[in-house]
Amino acid sequence: MSDNNYDVLIVGAGPGGYVAAIRAAQLGLKTAVIEDKHLGGICLNWGCIPTKALLRSAEVYHYMKHAKNYGLSADNVAFDIGAVVKRSRDVSKRLNTGVGFLLKKNKVTVIDGRGKLTAAGKVAVTKDGKSVDYTAKHVIVSTGARPRALPGIEPDQKLVWTYFEAMVPEKMPKSLLVIGSGAIGIEFASFYRTMGAEVTVVEVMEQILPVEDAEISALARKQFEKAGMKILTSAKVTGLKKGTDSVTATIEAGGTQSEITVDRVISAVGVVGNIEDLGLEALGVKIERGVIVTDGYGRTNVPGIYAIGDVAGPPMLAHKAEHEGVICVEKIKGLPVHALDKTRIPGCTYCHPQVASVGMTEAKAKASGRDIKVGRFPFAGNGKAIALGEDQGLVKTIFDAKTGELLGAHLVGAEVTELIQGFIVALNLETTEEDLMHTVFPHPTLSETMHESVLDAYGRVIHM
Repeated sequence: MSDNNYDVLIVGAGPGGYVAAIRAAQLGLKTAVIEDKHLGGICLNWGCIPTKALLRSAEVYHYMKHAKNYGLSADNVAFDIGAVVKRSRDVSKRLNTGVGFLLKKNKVTVIDGRGKLTAAGKVAVTKDGKSVDYTAKHVIVSTGARPRALPGIEPDQKLVWTYFEAMVPEKMPKSLLVIGSGAIGIEFASFYRTMGAEVTVVEVMEQILPVEDAEISALARKQFEKAGMKILTSAKVTGLKKGTDSVTATIEAGGTQSEITVDRVISAVGVVGNIEDLGLEALGVKIERGVIVTDGYGRTNVPGIYAIGDVAGPPMLAHKAEHEGVICVEKIKGLPVHALDKTRIPGCTYCHPQVASVGMTEAKAKASGRDIKVGRFPFAGNGKAIALGEDQGLVKTIFDAKTGELLGAHLVGAEVTELIQGFIVALNLETTEEDLMHTVFPHPTLSETMHESVLDAYGRVIHM
C-alpha cells in the first residue's frame, strides 16, 4: 500500500471526523483525516466547549453577586471580559492539542489542507496552492456546518455577530438582540444577560427552544424573564439599520411593528451544512435541503462515499456526530452494528436554568396515537435542590400507558444536562416504569427528582 493510499480517508476533523478516525485505526484500518483549520472542528474550537467555559464564568459571577443568599459576603464583584474570553480560548487550545495527541497515539495520519473528492475513492488535498492526490476504499465526509445567514440580517462581524464573534467580544455590550431561540441563541442570551447586558430575544415560532416540550419551554421562559431577559415569540426581525456603534432593528409581532436599538445583534437562526466545493454533485451524491442524504450507517447513495455529523443532517449535535462516526467505520469493518436511532439522541442547552431532553415530547407522544401517562416532579420538592439554592426546576417523564415503556424525558433546572444521561440509558435498555420504580436513587441528590417523576406518572409520588 502506497503512502498516499488508505483504507479510510476522512474529510474534516470535527467531533465526528476525529472520533471516526480513531475508531477506524483501532479496528486496524489504515486511516487519515484531512483538516484545513482546527482539529476538533467548530465544536471544540468555536462551539460546544468554549461556550461552556464562558457560561461557567457567568455562573460563578452569578453566585458571587448573590453571595448573601448563602450567608457569604463578596464586595465589589466585577469581571474582566478579556480574561473571561482568554480562559475560554485557553480551554479550547488545551483540548485541540489533546485531539492531536489522540490521533498521533492511534497512528492516524493528519493531512493539512482542504479536501475535495475528484473521483470514487480519490481525494485531492490543496494547501498553499499545491494539490496532492490521495486514494482510499472508503471516503467519509465530515465537514460540519456554519452559521445560517438570513437576507437582510447578514452578519458583518462588527455590529451583527454570529457565534464566532459572540464568543470573543472585545468589550461587553450594554444591550443585545438575539435572533433565534434555539440552543445557540439561548445560551448566548443567558451568558450576556448574566454578565449584565440588557438582552432581547426574538423567536419566529410560538415558543422559545422550539424543539423542546412546550411545558418545559414555558418554565424555562419564566425563569429567563425573571432574570430580566425580554422575550418575543411569534415575532421576526424584518430589517436592521446600522449606526456607527449600534443597530436599530425593526420587529414585527402580532401584525404590528416596533423598533429597538441595541449595541450588538447576534444572529442565531441555525446552521447549514458545508457541502460546497467538495465534488459531491459531480459524483452524483444525493443532497437534499442542504445536507447529504445518508442511511442509518452513514452511507450515501454512491458506494464508498459516506457522510457523518452536521453535514449529514439534523440533529446537528456533536454527540450525534461522534456516535455516527463510530457506527460508520464499524459498518465498514463489517462488525454487527445497529443503525443510528435519532429518537434516542439527547438535546442539552446550557443556559441558566439548564434544559435537557430525550425522546418524545408530550405533544408528539399524543400525536402518535398512544395512550400515555405523564409524571412531573418539581425541584421545589427536592432536598438537594433546596440546599443548593436551585429549587426552580421540573422533571417530566412520559410513558406508554399499556406497556410502561419510557417514551420521553424532559428536564429544566440545575445540572439537568448531567441528569438526562440516566434517562438516555433507560431508553436504550427499553426500560419500563417498573424498572425505574425499583431503582434505588441516592439521597440527597438531584437525581431523586427523576425517580419521583416516574412515581408521579403512576400515582405513587412520595414527596409532593
